[in-house]
Amino acid sequence: MSTTALSRRHALLLLGVVVLAWGFTWIVNKLLLQYMTPIWAAAARSIAGTAALLLLGLALRRVARPVKADLPVIFSVGLLHMGAFAALVSLGMLYVPAGRSAVLAYTTPLWVIPGAWLFLREAVGPARRAGLALGILGLVVIFNPLAFDWTNRDALLGNGLILLAALCWAANIVYVRAHRWVTPPFELALWQALLASAVLSAVAYATEGPPQVAWSADLAWLLGYAGVFGIAVAHWAAVNVNRALPAGVTAIGLLGVPVFGLLCAALFLHEPVSASLLAGMALIVGGIAAGVIERRA
Repeated sequence: MSTTALSRRHALLLLGVVVLAWGFTWIVNKLLLQYMTPIWAAAARSIAGTAALLLLGLALRRVARPVKADLPVIFSVGLLHMGAFAALVSLGMLYVPAGRSAVLAYTTPLWVIPGAWLFLREAVGPARRAGLALGILGLVVIFNPLAFDWTNRDALLGNGLILLAALCWAANIVYVRAHRWVTPPFELALWQALLASAVLSAVAYATEGPPQVAWSADLAWLLGYAGVFGIAVAHWAAVNVNRALPAGVTAIGLLGVPVFGLLCAALFLHEPVSASLLAGMALIVGGIAAGVIERRA
């Protein structure tokens, strides 16, 4: 067996690890809300992830001090993705089931298309326009305006927060595309997580007061999973996958995250899976895949 084939096989296996780790993380995030207030839950996950990234970086001898040119991407990822996205998702999941949250959050690539066109002047070809239309249609199907209870403020707030989180992640992706990397992405993840932990903790203290936590073995393993697998291991695996596989293959493979998250929510949390949610998810996944395929071409 050739080295190239073996490297590709390992990359595909790591891609599977990322999908499973991030997919199940939605269940963990939902369960954490039983023990902690939402922003403190996001902060605790980030702190656990920071510690895990430090240990993993030391084990791999890949801890590096950032330089001045790294600061913009540290602030972008730390504040928009690891910070705002995590906090908004945690708040939204107070009102939105875990499976539905995963599907709505992974509309992020749809918002990247117009953002990249507007700020980076990236061309938007026919397949990407069709993909954007499919994704928006998928959102319409999920919300089903005729059946949606527009008087339910909690439902409106929760779904709106998840979509706002997706927009924050999309804004971060647009910036990351334009960023000129000096230090490799994995080496910066520790500093991004550290920044997110500090900001989330400060916001949590200001808005929710001191943390009121009833520590237990269940809470410990939830935070352990969120930090070790949801952040550190998944991020390390994703960086290696991005280096070994074409971007299109990686992006399409990551579409398995909301699918697996939806299945886990049905199995472990007994969340109902409606026909409209499945149809909308299929349209969103198809729309993202269409845009990814055109970008790869």
